[in-house]
Parts: sequence; structure tokens; C-alpha cells
Amino acid sequence: MTFAPRLAVAWAINAGALWAANALWDGVSIHGWAAYLIGSAVLGIANTVIKPVLALLTLPLIIITLGFFYLLINVAMVALAEWIAPNFSVNGFWSYVGTIVVVWAVNWIADQVLEGAGRRSAGRPI
Repeated sequence: MTFAPRLAVAWAINAGALWAANALWDGVSIHGWAAYLIGSAVLGIANTVIKPVLALLTLPLIIITLGFFYLLINVAMVALAEWIAPNFSVNGFWSYVGTIVVVWAVNWIADQVLEGAGRRSAGRPI
């Protein structure tokens, strides 16, 4: 799959993950398609560009806290999406954690499904 379709699929998956988080957690409030599109775009860019840099810079702190600080970096990525996207709010630490878990789970499931579809479309060797 080329870059543009992969980007569109990742964007749609993140939007679906945010929709699921909104449906599951009372502390998450996302209203309107623009909030989903902008929020999922910001989340995708932040997780691809900013999060690895922050994780590398704070690696000693992540190790000392046995990974807890990595959770805070994930919270910061969702908070950035919340700050930039209109009509997107998350209230409370546990709502952030729940949103992170939902986004992770949806992305993992989608990756498994798409990876399986990729293997099936490759066909069997003759």
C-alpha cells in the first residue's frame, strides 16, 4: 500500500478509536465530524513524530519510573489533540488513561486485521 492510502486508513482508524473512546467513557466528549478528523490527525502526527522524540529524551525517567512516565507521555499526546481539535474534551486522569487504552486497542486490532488481509491478498506461492 502506498503512502496516501496508508495515511487515510490510519486517520480513519484513529477517528474510529476516538469515537469508541467517546462512546465508552463519560469523561470524553467529542462533538462533530471536524473534532474527530482534526483530533485523529493531531493524534496520528503526535504519535508518529513527537512521542518517539519525547520517549528518547525522557528514557532515563521512563526506566526509573518503570514505564509510568511513558503513560504520561501518552496522556500528553491525547491532551495535545484535545487542545488543538475543536469540541474535543477529556475530563479527568482516568478518562485520559481509558482513551489511551481504547486508542491502543483499536489500533492493535486494526493492525492485526489489515496485516491478515495483506497476507491473504499476496496469494499463495505456486
